[in-house]
Amino acid sequence: MRNDIPVLIVDDEEEILESEALALQIHGHGNVITCSDSRRALEILKENPVCVAVLDITMPHVDGMELLACITENHPDVTAIMMTGLNDVDTAVRCLQNGAFDYMLKPVDQNRFVTSIGRALDHKTAYAETMRLARSVLDDTLSRPECFRAIATRERRLLNIFKYIEAVAPTGLPVLLTGETGVGKELFANSVHLASGRSGEFVCVNSAGIDDAMFSDSLFGHASGAYTGAQKDRKGLIDRARNGTLFLDEIGDMKPESQVKLLRLLQEGTYYRLGQETEERTNARIVAATNRSLDELQADPRFRKDLFYRLKAHHVHIPPLRERMEDVPLLTDRFLAQCAQEQNKAKPTAPPELEILLSNYPFPGNVRELRGMVYDAVSRHQGGVLSCASFKTAIGGKHVSNVSAPKPHAKETGLTFPFPLPTIRDAEYALIREALKRTGGNKTLAAEMIGMARQTFRTKVKEMDPPRAGSNIQATSDAAEAEAAA
Repeated sequence: MRNDIPVLIVDDEEEILESEALALQIHGHGNVITCSDSRRALEILKENPVCVAVLDITMPHVDGMELLACITENHPDVTAIMMTGLNDVDTAVRCLQNGAFDYMLKPVDQNRFVTSIGRALDHKTAYAETMRLARSVLDDTLSRPECFRAIATRERRLLNIFKYIEAVAPTGLPVLLTGETGVGKELFANSVHLASGRSGEFVCVNSAGIDDAMFSDSLFGHASGAYTGAQKDRKGLIDRARNGTLFLDEIGDMKPESQVKLLRLLQEGTYYRLGQETEERTNARIVAATNRSLDELQADPRFRKDLFYRLKAHHVHIPPLRERMEDVPLLTDRFLAQCAQEQNKAKPTAPPELEILLSNYPFPGNVRELRGMVYDAVSRHQGGVLSCASFKTAIGGKHVSNVSAPKPHAKETGLTFPFPLPTIRDAEYALIREALKRTGGNKTLAAEMIGMARQTFRTKVKEMDPPRAGSNIQATSDAAEAEAAA
Protein backbone atom coordinates (compact mmCIF):
# COMPACT_ATOMS: atom_id res chain seq x y z
CA MET A 1 0.00 0.00 0.00
CA ARG A 2 1.22 3.49 -0.78
CA ASN A 3 2.14 5.38 2.36
CA ASP A 4 1.84 8.90 0.96
CA ILE A 5 -1.83 8.96 -0.13
CA PRO A 6 -4.21 10.34 2.55
CA VAL A 7 -7.11 8.12 3.64
CA LEU A 8 -10.00 9.61 5.64
CA ILE A 9 -12.10 7.47 8.04
CA VAL A 10 -15.34 9.01 9.34
CA ASP A 11 -17.13 7.18 12.17
CA ASP A 12 -18.73 8.34 15.41
CA GLU A 13 -17.24 5.38 17.34
CA GLU A 14 -13.70 6.19 18.52
CA GLU A 15 -12.76 2.54 19.06
CA ILE A 16 -13.54 1.70 15.44
CA LEU A 17 -11.50 4.67 14.23
CA GLU A 18 -8.48 3.58 16.26
CA SER A 19 -8.79 -0.06 15.19
CA GLU A 20 -9.06 0.72 11.47
CA ALA A 21 -6.26 3.31 11.53
CA LEU A 22 -4.01 0.79 13.30
CA ALA A 23 -4.82 -1.91 10.71
CA LEU A 24 -3.76 0.39 7.89
CA GLN A 25 -0.57 1.43 9.70
CA ILE A 26 0.38 -2.22 10.28
CA HIS A 27 0.09 -2.79 6.53
CA GLY A 28 2.39 0.12 5.73
CA HIS A 29 -0.09 2.98 5.31
CA GLY A 30 0.65 5.73 7.81
CA ASN A 31 -1.17 8.69 6.27
CA VAL A 32 -4.58 8.13 7.90
CA ILE A 33 -6.92 10.93 8.97
CA THR A 34 -9.69 10.02 11.45
CA CYS A 35 -12.85 12.03 12.12
CA SER A 36 -15.46 11.26 14.76
CA ASP A 37 -17.67 14.28 13.99
CA SER A 38 -19.23 13.95 10.53
CA ARG A 39 -19.83 17.73 10.41
CA ARG A 40 -16.05 18.25 10.03
CA ALA A 41 -15.62 15.72 7.23
CA LEU A 42 -16.22 18.14 4.33
CA GLU A 43 -13.85 20.67 5.88
CA ILE A 44 -11.15 18.00 6.11
CA LEU A 45 -11.72 17.09 2.45
CA LYS A 46 -11.20 20.74 1.45
CA GLU A 47 -7.95 21.04 3.41
CA ASN A 48 -6.34 17.68 2.52
CA PRO A 49 -5.75 15.84 -0.79
CA VAL A 50 -7.74 12.83 0.38
CA CYS A 51 -7.82 9.91 -2.04
CA VAL A 52 -10.12 7.46 -0.23
CA ALA A 53 -12.87 8.24 2.29
CA VAL A 54 -14.39 5.50 4.49
CA LEU A 55 -17.86 6.59 5.70
CA ASP A 56 -20.12 5.07 8.33
CA ILE A 57 -23.73 5.30 7.15
CA THR A 58 -25.41 5.70 10.56
CA MET A 59 -24.00 8.80 12.30
CA PRO A 60 -25.51 11.75 14.19
CA HIS A 61 -25.66 15.22 12.61
CA VAL A 62 -24.65 14.24 9.02
CA ASP A 63 -25.10 10.60 8.01
CA GLY A 64 -22.94 8.71 5.55
CA MET A 65 -25.42 8.91 2.66
CA GLU A 66 -25.45 12.72 2.86
CA LEU A 67 -21.64 12.79 2.92
CA LEU A 68 -21.55 10.43 -0.08
CA ALA A 69 -23.80 12.79 -2.06
CA CYS A 70 -21.59 15.78 -1.19
CA ILE A 71 -18.42 13.91 -2.09
CA THR A 72 -19.84 12.73 -5.41
CA GLU A 73 -20.86 16.28 -6.32
CA ASN A 74 -18.02 18.36 -4.90
CA HIS A 75 -15.06 15.94 -4.63
CA PRO A 76 -15.33 13.53 -7.58
CA ASP A 77 -11.63 12.57 -7.23
CA VAL A 78 -12.29 11.00 -3.83
CA THR A 79 -13.20 7.29 -3.75
CA ALA A 80 -15.87 6.51 -1.13
CA ILE A 81 -16.23 3.24 0.80
CA MET A 82 -19.39 2.77 2.90
CA MET A 83 -19.77 0.89 6.23
CA THR A 84 -22.91 0.03 8.19
CA GLY A 85 -24.13 -2.28 10.89
CA LEU A 86 -27.41 -2.90 9.03
CA ASN A 87 -27.51 -5.87 6.66
CA ASP A 88 -29.85 -4.23 4.15
CA VAL A 89 -29.56 -5.09 0.45
CA ASP A 90 -31.50 -2.00 -0.66
CA THR A 91 -29.10 0.31 1.21
CA ALA A 92 -26.09 -1.43 -0.31
CA VAL A 93 -27.52 -1.09 -3.82
CA ARG A 94 -28.36 2.58 -3.22
CA CYS A 95 -24.79 3.29 -2.04
CA LEU A 96 -23.25 1.72 -5.12
CA GLN A 97 -25.71 3.51 -7.41
CA ASN A 98 -24.79 6.82 -5.80
CA GLY A 99 -21.10 6.36 -6.54
CA ALA A 100 -19.64 4.32 -3.67
CA PHE A 101 -16.67 2.12 -4.58
CA ASP A 102 -17.37 -0.60 -1.97
CA TYR A 103 -19.82 -1.51 0.81
CA MET A 104 -18.89 -3.35 4.05
CA LEU A 105 -20.84 -4.67 7.02
CA LYS A 106 -19.84 -4.08 10.63
CA PRO A 107 -18.04 -5.51 12.45
CA VAL A 108 -15.61 -5.28 9.55
CA ASP A 109 -12.99 -7.99 9.17
CA GLN A 110 -9.57 -6.29 9.26
CA ASN A 111 -8.25 -8.19 6.25
CA ARG A 112 -11.37 -7.32 4.29
CA PHE A 113 -11.01 -3.67 5.32
CA VAL A 114 -7.33 -3.40 4.33
CA THR A 115 -7.98 -5.22 1.04
CA SER A 116 -10.81 -2.83 0.15
CA ILE A 117 -8.61 0.21 0.83
CA GLY A 118 -5.82 -1.34 -1.23
CA ARG A 119 -8.16 -1.96 -4.16
CA ALA A 120 -9.41 1.62 -3.98
CA LEU A 121 -5.85 2.97 -4.00
CA ASP A 122 -4.95 0.74 -6.96
CA HIS A 123 -8.03 1.98 -8.78
CA LYS A 124 -7.08 5.62 -8.19
CA THR A 125 -3.48 5.00 -9.26
CA ALA A 126 -4.61 3.27 -12.47
CA TYR A 127 -7.07 6.07 -13.22
CA ALA A 128 -4.44 8.76 -12.66
CA GLU A 129 -2.02 6.88 -14.92
CA THR A 130 -4.66 6.56 -17.64
CA MET A 131 -5.34 10.29 -17.49
CA ARG A 132 -1.62 11.08 -17.71
CA LEU A 133 -1.31 8.85 -20.75
CA ALA A 134 -4.36 10.44 -22.37
CA ARG A 135 -2.99 13.94 -21.82
CA SER A 136 0.37 12.82 -23.17
CA VAL A 137 -1.18 11.45 -26.36
CA LEU A 138 -3.28 14.57 -26.92
CA ASP A 139 -0.45 16.98 -26.11
CA ASP A 140 2.12 17.23 -28.88
CA THR A 141 4.86 18.77 -26.72
CA LEU A 142 7.06 17.50 -23.93
CA SER A 143 6.57 18.89 -20.43
CA ARG A 144 10.21 18.30 -19.50
CA PRO A 145 12.33 18.12 -22.66
CA GLU A 146 15.50 18.49 -20.59
CA CYS A 147 15.04 14.89 -19.40
CA PHE A 148 15.72 13.66 -22.95
CA ARG A 149 18.55 16.01 -23.89
CA ALA A 150 21.08 13.15 -24.06
CA ILE A 151 19.12 11.48 -26.90
CA ALA A 152 19.58 13.17 -30.28
CA THR A 153 16.65 12.56 -32.61
CA ARG A 154 14.27 14.03 -35.15
CA GLU A 155 12.10 10.91 -35.30
CA ARG A 156 8.42 11.11 -34.50
CA ARG A 157 8.52 7.58 -33.08
CA LEU A 158 11.05 8.59 -30.45
CA LEU A 159 9.06 11.71 -29.56
CA ASN A 160 6.08 9.45 -28.86
CA ILE A 161 8.32 7.28 -26.67
CA PHE A 162 9.44 10.39 -24.77
CA LYS A 163 5.81 11.36 -24.14
CA TYR A 164 5.02 7.85 -22.92
CA ILE A 165 7.99 7.95 -20.53
CA GLU A 166 6.84 11.31 -19.18
CA ALA A 167 3.41 9.82 -18.51
CA VAL A 168 4.53 6.64 -16.73
CA ALA A 169 7.66 7.89 -14.94
CA PRO A 170 5.84 9.22 -11.84
CA THR A 171 3.96 5.94 -11.19
CA GLY A 172 6.85 4.09 -9.54
CA LEU A 173 6.01 0.84 -11.35
CA PRO A 174 8.79 -1.11 -13.14
CA VAL A 175 9.70 -0.19 -16.71
CA LEU A 176 11.01 -2.76 -19.20
CA LEU A 177 13.17 -1.46 -22.06
CA THR A 178 13.71 -3.67 -25.11
CA GLY A 179 15.87 -3.08 -28.16
CA GLU A 180 18.90 -4.34 -30.01
CA THR A 181 22.40 -4.03 -28.59
CA GLY A 182 23.75 -0.52 -29.06
CA VAL A 183 20.46 1.42 -29.35
CA GLY A 184 21.10 3.35 -26.12
CA LYS A 185 18.87 1.63 -23.56
CA GLU A 186 20.83 3.12 -20.65
CA LEU A 187 20.14 6.65 -21.94
CA PHE A 188 16.41 5.89 -22.03
CA ALA A 189 16.59 4.38 -18.53
CA ASN A 190 18.25 7.54 -17.26
CA SER A 191 15.48 9.58 -18.93
CA VAL A 192 12.91 7.56 -16.97
CA HIS A 193 14.82 8.43 -13.79
CA LEU A 194 14.99 12.15 -14.64
CA ALA A 195 11.33 12.31 -15.66
CA SER A 196 10.28 10.65 -12.39
CA GLY A 197 11.72 13.55 -10.39
CA ARG A 198 13.31 11.22 -7.85
CA SER A 199 15.93 12.73 -5.55
CA GLY A 200 18.13 9.63 -5.28
CA GLU A 201 20.83 8.24 -7.57
CA PHE A 202 20.58 6.44 -10.90
CA VAL A 203 22.42 3.16 -10.27
CA CYS A 204 23.34 0.64 -13.02
CA VAL A 205 23.76 -3.12 -12.57
CA ASN A 206 24.69 -5.53 -15.39
CA SER A 207 22.80 -8.79 -14.83
CA ALA A 208 24.31 -10.80 -17.70
CA GLY A 209 25.94 -14.07 -16.68
CA ILE A 210 26.67 -13.10 -13.05
CA ASP A 211 26.33 -16.00 -10.61
CA ASP A 212 23.77 -15.65 -7.85
CA ALA A 213 26.24 -15.12 -4.98
CA MET A 214 28.03 -12.29 -6.76
CA PHE A 215 24.75 -10.75 -7.92
CA SER A 216 23.25 -10.87 -4.41
CA ASP A 217 26.39 -9.46 -2.81
CA SER A 218 26.64 -6.61 -5.33
CA LEU A 219 22.96 -5.75 -5.26
CA PHE A 220 21.96 -6.41 -1.65
CA GLY A 221 25.26 -6.22 0.24
CA HIS A 222 26.32 -8.44 3.13
CA ALA A 223 26.65 -8.53 6.89
CA SER A 224 29.92 -9.02 8.73
CA GLY A 225 30.87 -12.71 8.77
CA ALA A 226 28.48 -13.66 5.94
CA TYR A 227 31.35 -15.51 4.24
CA THR A 228 35.11 -15.82 4.50
CA GLY A 229 36.64 -12.40 4.04
CA ALA A 230 33.48 -10.44 4.89
CA GLN A 231 35.00 -8.61 7.85
CA LYS A 232 32.48 -5.78 8.04
CA ASP A 233 28.99 -4.86 6.89
CA ARG A 234 28.73 -3.65 3.32
CA LYS A 235 25.72 -1.99 1.76
CA GLY A 236 24.67 -3.02 -1.73
CA LEU A 237 23.78 -1.04 -4.81
CA ILE A 238 20.11 -1.17 -3.83
CA ASP A 239 21.00 1.05 -0.85
CA ARG A 240 22.63 3.56 -3.18
CA ALA A 241 19.45 3.62 -5.25
CA ARG A 242 17.23 4.57 -2.29
CA ASN A 243 14.82 7.33 -3.39
CA GLY A 244 16.26 6.83 -6.86
CA THR A 245 16.32 4.33 -9.73
CA LEU A 246 17.96 0.92 -10.07
CA PHE A 247 18.73 0.03 -13.70
CA LEU A 248 19.15 -3.72 -14.34
CA ASP A 249 20.75 -4.19 -17.75
CA GLU A 250 20.56 -7.47 -19.74
CA ILE A 251 17.82 -8.80 -17.46
CA GLY A 252 17.10 -11.62 -19.92
CA ASP A 253 20.41 -13.28 -19.03
CA MET A 254 19.89 -13.23 -15.26
CA LYS A 255 20.41 -16.51 -13.42
CA PRO A 256 17.19 -18.26 -12.19
CA GLU A 257 18.29 -18.05 -8.53
CA SER A 258 18.71 -14.30 -8.80
CA GLN A 259 15.33 -13.97 -10.49
CA VAL A 260 13.62 -15.27 -7.33
CA LYS A 261 15.26 -12.56 -5.19
CA LEU A 262 14.45 -9.86 -7.72
CA LEU A 263 10.81 -10.99 -7.77
CA ARG A 264 10.55 -10.52 -4.01
CA LEU A 265 12.12 -7.08 -4.34
CA LEU A 266 9.49 -6.12 -6.92
CA GLN A 267 6.54 -7.63 -5.04
CA GLU A 268 7.30 -6.57 -1.48
CA GLY A 269 9.95 -3.86 -1.82
CA THR A 270 12.05 -5.89 0.65
CA TYR A 271 15.33 -7.84 0.56
CA TYR A 272 17.90 -9.53 2.81
CA ARG A 273 21.61 -8.77 2.91
CA LEU A 274 23.80 -11.89 2.78
CA GLY A 275 24.21 -13.30 6.26
CA GLN A 276 21.54 -11.03 7.77
CA GLU A 277 18.20 -12.16 9.14
CA THR A 278 16.69 -8.69 9.43
CA GLU A 279 14.59 -7.67 6.46
CA GLU A 280 15.47 -4.41 4.68
CA ARG A 281 13.04 -2.22 2.74
CA THR A 282 13.64 -0.04 -0.32
CA ASN A 283 11.66 2.42 -2.41
CA ALA A 284 13.99 2.31 -5.43
CA ARG A 285 12.35 2.41 -8.86
CA ILE A 286 13.25 -0.63 -11.01
CA VAL A 287 14.04 -0.16 -14.70
CA ALA A 288 15.15 -3.29 -16.59
CA ALA A 289 16.52 -3.73 -20.11
CA THR A 290 17.11 -6.62 -22.49
CA ASN A 291 18.17 -7.04 -26.11
CA ARG A 292 15.73 -9.94 -26.46
CA SER A 293 12.20 -9.52 -27.80
CA LEU A 294 9.20 -9.86 -25.49
CA ASP A 295 8.04 -13.00 -27.29
CA GLU A 296 11.48 -14.58 -26.94
CA LEU A 297 11.72 -13.65 -23.27
CA GLN A 298 8.24 -14.96 -22.49
CA ALA A 299 8.87 -18.24 -24.30
CA ASP A 300 12.17 -18.90 -22.51
CA PRO A 301 11.53 -21.55 -19.82
CA ARG A 302 14.56 -20.28 -17.87
CA PHE A 303 12.96 -16.88 -17.33
CA ARG A 304 10.20 -16.77 -14.70
CA LYS A 305 6.79 -15.80 -16.06
CA ASP A 306 5.78 -14.03 -12.84
CA LEU A 307 8.93 -11.91 -13.03
CA PHE A 308 8.28 -11.17 -16.69
CA TYR A 309 4.80 -9.77 -15.98
CA ARG A 310 6.06 -7.80 -12.97
CA LEU A 311 8.76 -6.12 -15.05
CA LYS A 312 6.40 -5.46 -17.95
CA ALA A 313 4.18 -3.04 -16.03
CA HIS A 314 5.37 -0.41 -18.54
CA HIS A 315 7.13 -1.39 -21.76
CA VAL A 316 9.26 0.75 -24.08
CA HIS A 317 10.71 -0.67 -27.32
CA ILE A 318 13.57 1.35 -28.79
CA PRO A 319 13.81 1.05 -32.60
CA PRO A 320 17.18 0.25 -34.20
CA LEU A 321 19.13 2.97 -35.98
CA ARG A 322 18.39 1.52 -39.43
CA GLU A 323 14.70 2.31 -38.83
CA ARG A 324 15.44 5.97 -38.03
CA MET A 325 18.10 6.91 -40.56
CA GLU A 326 17.09 10.58 -40.39
CA ASP A 327 18.91 10.66 -37.06
CA VAL A 328 22.26 9.60 -38.53
CA PRO A 329 23.41 13.13 -39.57
CA LEU A 330 22.28 14.54 -36.21
CA LEU A 331 24.08 11.82 -34.26
CA THR A 332 27.19 12.12 -36.40
CA ASP A 333 27.40 15.85 -35.76
CA ARG A 334 26.92 15.34 -32.00
CA PHE A 335 29.63 12.65 -31.83
CA LEU A 336 32.02 14.82 -33.83
CA ALA A 337 31.59 17.63 -31.30
CA GLN A 338 31.86 15.32 -28.27
CA CYS A 339 34.98 13.53 -29.48
CA ALA A 340 36.70 16.76 -30.52
CA GLN A 341 36.00 18.27 -27.10
CA GLU A 342 37.29 15.19 -25.25
CA GLN A 343 40.50 15.21 -27.32
CA ASN A 344 40.95 19.00 -27.16
CA LYS A 345 40.65 19.35 -30.92
CA ALA A 346 38.69 21.71 -33.12
CA LYS A 347 35.52 20.08 -34.40
CA PRO A 348 36.34 18.76 -37.90
CA THR A 349 34.18 19.54 -40.93
CA ALA A 350 32.40 16.49 -42.31
CA PRO A 351 32.45 16.17 -46.14
CA PRO A 352 29.11 15.92 -48.00
CA GLU A 353 30.14 12.44 -49.12
CA LEU A 354 30.02 11.17 -45.51
CA GLU A 355 26.26 11.61 -45.11
CA ILE A 356 25.61 9.69 -48.34
CA LEU A 357 28.04 6.95 -47.31
CA LEU A 358 26.44 6.47 -43.89
CA SER A 359 22.87 6.68 -45.23
CA ASN A 360 23.47 3.48 -47.23
CA TYR A 361 24.78 1.44 -44.30
CA PRO A 362 22.39 -0.59 -42.09
CA PHE A 363 24.36 -0.18 -38.81
CA PRO A 364 24.02 -3.64 -37.27
CA GLY A 365 25.72 -2.22 -34.16
CA ASN A 366 23.26 0.70 -34.02
CA VAL A 367 24.16 4.02 -32.37
CA ARG A 368 27.13 2.50 -30.55
CA GLU A 369 28.68 1.45 -33.89
CA LEU A 370 28.19 4.93 -35.39
CA ARG A 371 29.78 6.50 -32.32
CA GLY A 372 32.77 4.18 -32.60
CA MET A 373 33.24 5.08 -36.27
CA VAL A 374 33.14 8.80 -35.56
CA TYR A 375 35.52 8.58 -32.60
CA ASP A 376 37.98 6.52 -34.65
CA ALA A 377 37.90 9.04 -37.51
CA VAL A 378 38.35 12.06 -35.20
CA SER A 379 41.22 10.35 -33.38
CA ARG A 380 43.05 9.98 -36.71
CA HIS A 381 42.13 13.45 -37.94
CA GLN A 382 45.01 15.91 -38.28
CA GLY A 383 43.23 18.97 -39.69
CA GLY A 384 41.06 20.29 -42.49
CA VAL A 385 38.07 18.34 -43.81
CA LEU A 386 37.43 14.99 -42.11
CA SER A 387 38.55 12.01 -44.14
CA CYS A 388 36.07 9.28 -45.06
CA ALA A 389 38.81 6.65 -45.28
CA SER A 390 38.27 5.18 -41.81
CA PHE A 391 34.50 5.06 -42.36
CA LYS A 392 34.96 3.19 -45.66
CA THR A 393 37.33 0.76 -43.97
CA ALA A 394 34.84 0.10 -41.14
CA ILE A 395 31.93 -0.32 -43.54
CA GLY A 396 33.87 -2.34 -46.11
CA GLY A 397 31.49 -3.88 -48.65
CA LYS A 398 28.59 -4.07 -46.20
CA HIS A 399 26.93 -0.84 -47.37
CA VAL A 400 25.56 -2.25 -50.63
CA SER A 401 21.95 -2.57 -49.48
CA ASN A 402 19.61 0.37 -49.25
CA VAL A 403 18.28 0.41 -45.67
CA SER A 404 15.13 2.22 -46.72
CA ALA A 405 14.20 -0.40 -49.33
CA PRO A 406 11.62 -3.04 -48.39
CA LYS A 407 13.04 -6.37 -47.30
CA PRO A 408 12.54 -9.30 -49.69
CA HIS A 409 10.28 -12.18 -48.76
CA ALA A 410 11.99 -14.68 -46.49
CA LYS A 411 11.75 -17.43 -49.13
CA GLU A 412 13.37 -15.32 -51.86
CA THR A 413 17.07 -15.81 -52.59
CA GLY A 414 19.25 -13.91 -55.01
CA LEU A 415 17.86 -11.49 -57.58
CA THR A 416 14.42 -11.35 -59.17
CA PHE A 417 14.28 -10.68 -62.93
CA PRO A 418 11.35 -9.62 -65.14
CA PHE A 419 10.08 -11.61 -68.10
CA PRO A 420 11.48 -11.54 -70.67
CA LEU A 421 15.00 -11.32 -69.28
CA PRO A 422 16.85 -8.03 -69.84
CA THR A 423 20.06 -7.92 -71.84
CA ILE A 424 23.35 -7.60 -69.98
CA ARG A 425 23.58 -4.02 -71.22
CA ASP A 426 20.09 -3.14 -69.93
CA ALA A 427 20.73 -4.85 -66.57
CA GLU A 428 24.05 -3.02 -66.20
CA TYR A 429 22.48 0.35 -66.95
CA ALA A 430 19.62 -0.33 -64.53
CA LEU A 431 22.14 -1.20 -61.81
CA ILE A 432 24.07 2.01 -62.48
CA ARG A 433 20.88 4.09 -62.32
CA GLU A 434 19.91 2.50 -58.99
CA ALA A 435 23.38 3.09 -57.54
CA LEU A 436 23.24 6.74 -58.57
CA LYS A 437 19.80 7.08 -57.04
CA ARG A 438 20.92 5.62 -53.71
CA THR A 439 24.02 7.82 -53.51
CA GLY A 440 22.29 11.03 -54.57
CA GLY A 441 24.30 11.21 -57.80
CA ASN A 442 27.73 10.69 -56.23
CA LYS A 443 29.57 8.64 -58.89
CA THR A 444 32.50 7.71 -56.63
CA LEU A 445 30.25 6.10 -54.01
CA ALA A 446 27.98 4.59 -56.67
CA ALA A 447 30.94 2.92 -58.36
CA GLU A 448 32.15 1.53 -55.01
CA MET A 449 28.67 0.31 -54.17
CA ILE A 450 28.44 -1.96 -57.24
CA GLY A 451 32.15 -2.88 -57.30
CA MET A 452 33.04 -1.08 -60.53
CA ALA A 453 36.17 0.95 -61.21
CA ARG A 454 35.47 4.68 -61.05
CA GLN A 455 36.70 5.44 -64.58
CA THR A 456 34.76 2.52 -66.03
CA PHE A 457 31.67 3.72 -64.20
CA ARG A 458 32.02 7.23 -65.64
CA THR A 459 32.46 5.81 -69.12
CA LYS A 460 29.32 3.70 -68.75
CA VAL A 461 27.34 6.74 -67.57
CA LYS A 462 28.39 8.71 -70.65
CA GLU A 463 27.36 5.81 -72.89
CA MET A 464 23.86 5.72 -71.45
CA ASP A 465 20.98 7.46 -73.16
CA PRO A 466 20.24 11.02 -71.97
CA PRO A 467 17.85 10.89 -69.00
CA ARG A 468 14.17 11.54 -69.51
CA ALA A 469 12.44 14.07 -67.30
CA GLY A 470 11.89 12.58 -63.84
CA SER A 471 13.96 9.42 -64.48
CA ASN A 472 16.47 8.01 -61.99
CA ILE A 473 19.42 8.92 -64.22
CA GLN A 474 18.68 12.57 -63.43
CA ALA A 475 21.36 12.11 -60.78
CA THR A 476 24.07 12.44 -63.47
CA SER A 477 23.53 16.16 -63.77
CA ASP A 478 26.42 18.59 -63.94
CA ALA A 479 26.03 19.36 -60.25
CA ALA A 480 26.42 15.69 -59.32
CA GLU A 481 29.40 15.41 -61.66
CA ALA A 482 31.11 18.31 -59.92
CA GLU A 483 30.38 16.83 -56.47
CA ALA A 484 31.74 13.43 -57.45
CA ALA A 485 34.90 14.95 -58.90
CA ALA A 486 35.44 16.84 -55.65
